[in-house]
Amino acid sequence: MKSNDQKPSVSVPAIDRMCLILDLITDTNYPLTSAEIAEQLELPRSSTHNILQSLLNKHLVFRDRDNRYHLGSYLLYWAGKYEKQHSIIDVFLELINNYPVLLKNTVTLSKIDGKEVVFLACYESPAPLGFTFRSGVRVPAPFSATGKAMLATYDDKTLNQLFGQQMPAPYTTRSVQRLDDLISELQQVRQSGISLDDGQLREGMYCLGTCISDADGQPIAGMAVSFVKQEYEQQQQAVSEALVSLAQDISKHIGTH
Repeated sequence: MKSNDQKPSVSVPAIDRMCLILDLITDTNYPLTSAEIAEQLELPRSSTHNILQSLLNKHLVFRDRDNRYHLGSYLLYWAGKYEKQHSIIDVFLELINNYPVLLKNTVTLSKIDGKEVVFLACYESPAPLGFTFRSGVRVPAPFSATGKAMLATYDDKTLNQLFGQQMPAPYTTRSVQRLDDLISELQQVRQSGISLDDGQLREGMYCLGTCISDADGQPIAGMAVSFVKQEYEQQQQAVSEALVSLAQDISKHIGTH
């Protein structure tokens, strides 16, 4: 597929109607019955009832004694996750200014999502690296420094479930392609607290990473500093120490330690 091709927009009617119902309940100053919701949205009563029943089962709405619908408590879980994610971005962008050694290079913040990492934020270096770090960009976790840092918090059984059948297609000739080799890399990360992408995402680009964890040791996010090989060789120790210190500061500020 060409890079300028666009995928057609996909709409799922049931999800569209669910969103309309939740928006109506949110925007209305008083609770509504199923019949009132159907009437105001011009939806069939039967499908409105079915969607509300599903929302009830998921605790996305609740029904009072008068059979009127209110927003449910499960929405607080989503809101909390959203707030936590954006809170860590704000803290990252604020606290990184306390580490001049990191400001010389490109520094990224990512979260793990299954077998991939998703970039959340980026402090851009003045020097181009030839790799685009944009919010929402996904790359295979085993090849990236942030991915390795977060995968190192998993046990080998979980790693086998994720990658035992197949590793991601390589990005470069250096991309790790065997689970045993990945586990060996992660063992070193567990010992040092620092991960390394030595050209596995892009030839000639080196990245050092670390993990921001919660009080239970679960990964919240990963951070990585990216540079060319010569800069990596010169700055490795200083950058590694600064990364670990910044991760600890972020954890304290968001209240996980």
